[in-house]
Amino acid sequence: MIAPVTPVHEPDTQPPAGDRWRQWWLALFAVTLVLLAVIAVASQRPAPTAAPVSDSAPVPSASATPTPSAPSATPSPSASTPILESASASPSAPTSLVDPELLQIPGVVPTHASGDFAYAVKRGSILGRKGQLKRFRVAVEKGSGEDPDAFAAQVVSTLGDDRGWVGNGTLRLLMVNGDERADFTVYLATRDTAGAMCQAGGTNIRIGGVPYTSCRATGKAIINLDRYRKSSKPYLNAKIPLAVYRNYVINHEVGHELGHHHEGCPKSGGPAPVMVQQTLTTRGCVPYAWPRLHDKAFSGPAL
Repeated sequence: MIAPVTPVHEPDTQPPAGDRWRQWWLALFAVTLVLLAVIAVASQRPAPTAAPVSDSAPVPSASATPTPSAPSATPSPSASTPILESASASPSAPTSLVDPELLQIPGVVPTHASGDFAYAVKRGSILGRKGQLKRFRVAVEKGSGEDPDAFAAQVVSTLGDDRGWVGNGTLRLLMVNGDERADFTVYLATRDTAGAMCQAGGTNIRIGGVPYTSCRATGKAIINLDRYRKSSKPYLNAKIPLAVYRNYVINHEVGHELGHHHEGCPKSGGPAPVMVQQTLTTRGCVPYAWPRLHDKAFSGPAL
């Protein structure tokens, strides 16, 4: 008799439903961790850097070839650069006055230009608190390398100072544009043009055959570009900044237009009155740029 065969049960290789769910959850968790790691690494990479944007105007190329009518600009000399060294002339900046430490602007100054003038176009505010009102215009020779608005800023800064002519309380000044009626005009001209304008007005400004000083002709205060950029020997010898000389020469020539004449030194070693010909000599005084001193009108003996 054949014995009955007892069925053999193979072990169940499929995990229980609870174990399958746990394995699926663990796999999902592992994938999630991998994705989070990838995202973290990617977030630490630096973003591409954009090209820097300059908030200043483009600087002219130093390799540009200068011409007599428009000399190429150069930076203001540093403390280690001799201020008298030969370099390209630097025009006045249109939005600012000259460096207060500079004794003179280095480089060659144009000796002549177009002979035509460009006028500052912005009408100014009244300078001074009381007194007669005089209107003036400001003009720069075209091709001189100077900007009319920058020169106008220098003129207004000088004439509006309380140490200036308006500080006496008998005069007010107002800058008007080139199309308006004016009592006088302040000109900035190359030396050849200044020489011709002064000669036409009856004044010879030549020294050694070269137009050297500035002058006043009727209705015109004429500033020589050579002096405006290079100052004068008395100021250079005393190491007085160009900005101060500019105050002096504007006050002096406008002073002539206001009716003042040349004066002498009242006290040797003391400050020179503004109507002393300080471009040439201080007559024993020391350079001083203003017609007022210690809040009073300041003058010297008549010549």
